[in-house]
Amino acid sequence: MTEPSARSDPSAAGKQPGKQPEEADRLRDILRAPGYLKALVLCALIGVPVSLAAFWFLVGLHELEHVLWADVPHGLGWDDPPWWWPMPLFLVAGLVVGLVAADLPGRGGHIPAAGLHTGGASSTALPGVILAAVASLPFGAVLGPEAPLIALGGGLALLFRNLARAPATVQSNALLGAAGAAAAIAAIFGSPLVAAVLLIEVAGVGGPRLFAVMLPALLSSGVGALVFTGFGRWTGLETGSLRLRLPQAPPRLDVGDVLWTLLMAAAVAVVMHLVLTAGQRVAAFSEKAVRVRTVVCALGAGACAALYALITDRSPVEVASSGQATLSELAADPHAWGVGALLAVLAFKGVAYALCLGSLRGGPVFPALFLGAATGVLLAPLPGLGVVPAMAAGMAAATAATLRLPVSSVVLVALLLGSADTVPLVILATVVAFVTTELLPEGFGRRR
Repeated sequence: MTEPSARSDPSAAGKQPGKQPEEADRLRDILRAPGYLKALVLCALIGVPVSLAAFWFLVGLHELEHVLWADVPHGLGWDDPPWWWPMPLFLVAGLVVGLVAADLPGRGGHIPAAGLHTGGASSTALPGVILAAVASLPFGAVLGPEAPLIALGGGLALLFRNLARAPATVQSNALLGAAGAAAAIAAIFGSPLVAAVLLIEVAGVGGPRLFAVMLPALLSSGVGALVFTGFGRWTGLETGSLRLRLPQAPPRLDVGDVLWTLLMAAAVAVVMHLVLTAGQRVAAFSEKAVRVRTVVCALGAGACAALYALITDRSPVEVASSGQATLSELAADPHAWGVGALLAVLAFKGVAYALCLGSLRGGPVFPALFLGAATGVLLAPLPGLGVVPAMAAGMAAATAATLRLPVSSVVLVALLLGSADTVPLVILATVVAFVTTELLPEGFGRRR
């Protein structure tokens, strides 16, 4: 009996001496295709206008938020907004987003409780996306700008493609949408690496398709980051920074840090799962009468911020808004927060987060980072645990449980902390939180 030849065995064909695996051949064919190379050049060119649009979009949001929450209260004689200040602002947010979701194409973007998405980019949905984001984020929605930026970048990329009269195919739509989204969100995360990894992991591709999507996203985000950084320095305008200034250098990790990280990551994953499930139920509730119920949910989130300020005598901004600025303040001076204030901000911001996830428009990343960091500061006094390791573990666990994107969570939190010493804890907390979340019973509308 003769042995089967390698030609008759597909699994052995790729293993013959001198032959490349089938995946490598497919990747080479993709890279050599004239259409793909043209799309790659177009993605690099698109990164410039998309990054500039993202810059002005973020500047506008930042400036409007400062006017509504700082300039106007100061002009009326208050050092901080009074406790009732969130109510009229959230009322405006609910009214505008409810109308946009009911009447405009694209419904103002996808509901944040559904997670981050890159598909379905459309230039016709851009007006609704921008209007809903402007009505949500500066007015106090407990959400971040990353989801509107993804929609903005993807929609603008397709719009520029149409203006250039480039051929439209399913593959080019996917590549340009991912590249435009990566160029836009590189602005808010401050790193093209985070943007590219996030878009790749959200897209959920592998093999040669991974490289086909990765190259345009990485190239466009890199070009966009260069333009965005240079333009920001030239104008002197601010969009808000996510870089943290920790109060002390990370200590040398020991057994206590590791053991507490395991427990904390599992607990944070359970709590964030409950918050996201609540957000999905809020989304189902608001969809049945979107105009009216969006207002109801927005006012509920505003009431959380108002009650927090009334009870703690602190600023309602600590519950309202994404938490990006408050996270920097917490990281710089965690001891300025007492136990009562930390418990209150976790409770009220968690409820407001769930309400906004299901009703307003924005992204889930920034509030999750803040909730994880606040949990870490609250638990830092535990024996054998410190502030920096606790914050690192809390942020990583909360981000991984919210996004269910473990690689993106590790890269984002590691870059935020800016210390290689905390990376092992970040990885450990991310993996534990991700596995814990996946093993939990499915929540309402849970995304798989």
